[in-house]
Amino acid sequence: VQLQACGGGVVQTGGLRRLSCAASGDIDIIKDMGWYRQAPGKERRLVAVIDLGGTTRYAESVKGRFTISRDATKNTVHLQMNNLKPEDTAVYYCNVLSGDPRNYGMDYWGKGTQVTVSS
Repeated sequence: VQLQACGGGVVQTGGLRRLSCAASGDIDIIKDMGWYRQAPGKERRLVAVIDLGGTTRYAESVKGRFTISRDATKNTVHLQMNNLKPEDTAVYYCNVLSGDPRNYGMDYWGKGTQVTVSS
């Protein structure tokens, strides 16, 4: 299973950015798709997750600013980030939880994409 993320970069405070992540390989069914982030010197934390039914969950710090969505036909998850703040600066990681019988319950991580918000 491979996860390919894109969309990171440098953006000014108040700006927006859209991250995307596509899963491929032996994973035809994905239960949860999510984004985590890790700032320098801090632990990796959940940003947002969306399950197979479309139910979403967000970290308090991004509620109202970030929106997670998925395209089930393409095994792709997106994170629309609006009104970005310097504290959103981090490496963002894509994560998926498999529902495929071949690897049920296993989770997979992308390599991470850097988002830097300049003040």
